[in-house]
Amino acid sequence: MHAYRSHTCAALTAANVGETVRLSGWVHRVRDHGGVLFIDLRDHFGVTQVLCDGDSAAFAELEKVRSEWCIRIDGNVKARDPELVNSKLPTGEIEVYVRELEVLGAADELPLMVFGDQEYPEETRLRYRYLDLRREAMQNNMTLRSDVVSSMRRRMWDKGFREYQTPIITASSPEGARDFLVPSRLHPGKFYALPQAPQQFKQLIMVSGFDKYFQIAPCFRDEDPRADRSPTDFYQLDLEMSFVEQQDVFDTIQPVLTGVFEEFGGGRKVDQEWLQISYKDAALWYGSDKPDLRNPIKMQVVSDHFRGSGFAIFAKLLEQEGTEIRAIPAPTGGSRKFCDRMNAFAQKEGLPGMGYIFWRDQGEGMEAAGPLAKNIGPERTEAIRQQLGLGVGDAAFFLGGKPKAFEKVAGKARDVIGEELNLTEKDRFAFAWIVDFPIYEQDEESGAIDFEHNPFSMPQGGMEALEGNPLDVRGYQYDLACNGYELVSGAIRNHKPEIMLKAFELAGYGEDEVKSRFGALFNAFHYGAPPHGGCAAGIDRIVMLLADEANIREVMMFPMNQRAEDLMMDAPSDPTSDQMMELGLRIIPQD
Repeated sequence: MHAYRSHTCAALTAANVGETVRLSGWVHRVRDHGGVLFIDLRDHFGVTQVLCDGDSAAFAELEKVRSEWCIRIDGNVKARDPELVNSKLPTGEIEVYVRELEVLGAADELPLMVFGDQEYPEETRLRYRYLDLRREAMQNNMTLRSDVVSSMRRRMWDKGFREYQTPIITASSPEGARDFLVPSRLHPGKFYALPQAPQQFKQLIMVSGFDKYFQIAPCFRDEDPRADRSPTDFYQLDLEMSFVEQQDVFDTIQPVLTGVFEEFGGGRKVDQEWLQISYKDAALWYGSDKPDLRNPIKMQVVSDHFRGSGFAIFAKLLEQEGTEIRAIPAPTGGSRKFCDRMNAFAQKEGLPGMGYIFWRDQGEGMEAAGPLAKNIGPERTEAIRQQLGLGVGDAAFFLGGKPKAFEKVAGKARDVIGEELNLTEKDRFAFAWIVDFPIYEQDEESGAIDFEHNPFSMPQGGMEALEGNPLDVRGYQYDLACNGYELVSGAIRNHKPEIMLKAFELAGYGEDEVKSRFGALFNAFHYGAPPHGGCAAGIDRIVMLLADEANIREVMMFPMNQRAEDLMMDAPSDPTSDQMMELGLRIIPQD
């Protein structure tokens, strides 16, 4: 017999009754039934109930074991009495009578329990992550993650892509976040960087003639943490293709992700038709470039109804250039209680409040209620209702000003309204491509032009587009939104050196700076670069959605905490004096 096990803890069934078996695993739970010990023995695969009484030579030793001891048992498989069968377990028809026991690893008093659903502080969970990972939910999440990555790889190979690895130690390259720098021992005073993404390398692979590339790529960014973002590193399905247009990239990645969500989505509906929404429309309708389309609410501009109206706040606001009033429809939200609750939400978000109108049945017909209705009068109120397609029992909320100042709050309000009024479909994955991103933005104070989005995107219209107003330039850049999260980002790349120079020149970067920062890419484009494009899908976020988790750390094996600390490995740590001397570095104390 094998030294540790003849079967896993999920393998035994009624067909094994009468056999002598060997199992190894962790003590999940101990139950003492007056001279008879029952132990749920757990391994990665499942749970088997083992038992022992005073007639067994192993009884005295088995009495000593506690939760999370790692043990090996030999015993006989017995059928459970019919009334004691546990139909929830694959092994629920049997139990194993223990004849022999070996303790493989005893456990000290536990800082957190593996059995049960008790909640523990995140600090405890991350410090003792190896125990936290033994819990059933975490085992399931990590298994899911592994299976998703395997499925992605298989689907990419089936589409004719090959996987190539790009460097982990490279040069610093601005990708929208801070680099993690690595000091060079051989070149004192110089630094490598961990790649924020394989962006330049995958484009160089296209220039090298490989046509289709993908990689399950680690990326490193020194970012502020959020629930849906790691502060240090993450993984993405990275891909690039030559001789393609934007739609070719969409047609390539859509069946891959659709298949993954259908395979691992637990039966939830997966949208087959992925809308394409312009960045401008997404901001207007949803207040976000990653809208949750499970929520049917679409915001609308209603400025004309308030221009010159009796509601002085909005009327005066509209006299300023670049301002507008937007309405958030709230079907079934027509009660003063709900409207007051949403007004309080806006105040928590830092706004004075949110205007509202709600429509109710007064017996003799529909009536518009709320402060706004009284100020603007029945004719304007009725025009708003008809534009928004609302009726009795519905409401609408209003925000005004320069769109960039209130869009984010409006988007949050839309999400909250959808949730509270049960308008948002829960069992669905709703996808949309956000397209036509502006390449440039203007600083309101200085008037300077800078990149708003990916500087490597091909401008729509090429060089001709760059000769006009930079703020009108749109790029062949796209994001994929799903249920309120950005899952994919990509672009058709700018592969012409003259367009590259012009694009950076508009943002204030001279030719020398472009050559210094992006020399390899710029030089490569002089040697027959093909048109190319691609995208990257965030694996951590995809698994987070599939696992129905709200925090990305629940689907990462060994994540950092919100202060970018690894409590288990005690990182970041202080370097030794010898290390600092060898690298020619010293630490300047911070005041």
